[in-house]
Amino acid sequence: MSATSDGSARRLPAGRKADLAAYVAEQGQVTVAILAERFDVSPDTIRRDLDALDADGVLIRTHGGAISPQAVPRPDTGVDVRLRIQTSAKDQIGALAAGLVRDGASLMINAGTTTLAVARHLAEHRDLTVATNSLRLPTEISPQAFRDLYVFGGVVRLSAQGTIGAVAFPTENGADRDIRCDLALIGVGAVSADAGYSTSNLGEAAMMSAMMDRSAKVAVLADSTKFGRRLFAQIAELGRADYLVTEAPPPADLAAALESAGVEVILPADVG
Repeated sequence: MSATSDGSARRLPAGRKADLAAYVAEQGQVTVAILAERFDVSPDTIRRDLDALDADGVLIRTHGGAISPQAVPRPDTGVDVRLRIQTSAKDQIGALAAGLVRDGASLMINAGTTTLAVARHLAEHRDLTVATNSLRLPTEISPQAFRDLYVFGGVVRLSAQGTIGAVAFPTENGADRDIRCDLALIGVGAVSADAGYSTSNLGEAAMMSAMMDRSAKVAVLADSTKFGRRLFAQIAELGRADYLVTEAPPPADLAAALESAGVEVILPADVG
């Protein structure tokens, strides 16, 4: 062993990796620079350790650092990282939400990793009309599932891989064409008894709310890490949704508020 700058013995790589994994789990999200300073090794050494731990599934490697799989990601965490967090929960939610969709239906689907899970579970559906602000969804949904797929225009938000703009399609003379859908599938960032559904971005919140307004039924999708939280921008009150699709029962106060608001909670059969 060699000595660190404070005189203590530097751990062997296996020991360092274990401590590093524990530190990332404790902090939730860290940078290479912070880890290099804490463990008194070079940034290149930390990068190799993080790559190895990512390969083992212990943590998720990000650009410039790592994130714990159990951590609630920051609002600006990219889609590729968020796709690897709560994967089992999102897959369960995706399958349940797809069960609400009938063949031939028209759908509003917002950008997000949970809604991408829904898209993958629509492979056996047919003749759907889909309107979305997701730039990723057209590559995830089966071409056999939809008759028409439309992407709303607007400003591109790279972290979400989606657009932010009007929930509308202009006609030739510039006026917005009225559009209505059977079902809105809306993935949200937070669900709470007092604040309803919320997200981190004001433009996204406005767009999700407009999607709800243009749909006959609304299904909000949220895994259990979103419960009891409030983010910057409110999307809607609890009662604006007809369904909350999730993988685990909400806590008692939220469950009572959802029941009072007339929201049906849809859960996997083994936890329902």
